[in-house]
Amino acid sequence: MVNIKTKFIFLYFIVLISIGSFGFHIIGGKGWGFIDSLYMTIITLSTVGFAEVHALTTFGKIWAILIIIFGVSGFALFISQLGENLMEFREKRRQRVQDILKKLRNHYIIFGYGRMGAIIADELAKKNTKYVIVENDDDKIIAIQEKGYQYYRGDATADETLDAVGVKYAKGIVVTLGTEQDNLFVTMSIRTLNKKTFLLSRCSHEDNKNKLKRAGADKVVNPYTAGGHKMTELLIEPNIEDAVSISTPQFDIDLLVEEIEINNVPSLIGVSIVDSNIRKKYNLIIIGIKDEKGKFQLNPDMNYKLGKDQVIMLIGAKSNIKSFQREYLKNK
Repeated sequence: MVNIKTKFIFLYFIVLISIGSFGFHIIGGKGWGFIDSLYMTIITLSTVGFAEVHALTTFGKIWAILIIIFGVSGFALFISQLGENLMEFREKRRQRVQDILKKLRNHYIIFGYGRMGAIIADELAKKNTKYVIVENDDDKIIAIQEKGYQYYRGDATADETLDAVGVKYAKGIVVTLGTEQDNLFVTMSIRTLNKKTFLLSRCSHEDNKNKLKRAGADKVVNPYTAGGHKMTELLIEPNIEDAVSISTPQFDIDLLVEEIEINNVPSLIGVSIVDSNIRKKYNLIIIGIKDEKGKFQLNPDMNYKLGKDQVIMLIGAKSNIKSFQREYLKNK
């Protein structure tokens, strides 16, 4: 909505152009038509430096000087008002964001939009969950705006920021700030405000994991350790493709989720899940089946019969999956 000052500035220039054109017409006499006078006024105001329509008399030059003075003054007023409108727009947007955030309940909060924070935001967006990102870096905020994600510009270590994004009402919070010191401080501050929320924190050094847990984090993730563990698995077992590893360095769990095409296991075509003996012989569980039309069925019935062009999803120990592959799969 255009405010009164902006309307006044537009009216100011309309009046200035009108008076300026009329003045050139009067001073120039009959030789100055309406178009010539208007043209001279416009090029004088814009200071583009085009040639004069007609030679100016002394009074004409004085009139041009007056138009330039009033034009520059009006332009300065316009720039000032433009800056004021921009600040007002930003304040209204900030207030609108705060009003939205005040209504959020059972939402998720991401502190820090680094590489890990960006991935988490993408995943939450895919799941259509309510969440907000807290960031204070201009470049990262531009990246957030380009994706259309909800965000709050502020210092994550400030109490007013924690209040603004509704830490007290959040369902889950992840802290992925740039420094261990900030992660530790924010984790502790969040836990003080909300005892029940699930709090996930990132650490870069294993030595700080226990500190973050003592500060209130439910889980602490070291992306370098987790990533290194996954790369080691791929290095040692490069033939296990398209498998989702569930093994972790912290726990003695060595599970894989592997997709198997039934066409590669002809002996299973037309056989029910219970009669396939996959569970009994290999201690593997069929957790899902994708049929020939691409439709996925989770946790299929044990009497379900396997058919051509289907894909089964197995979960089990890596060693058991390898045993199954060695015995049944072709070209392995």
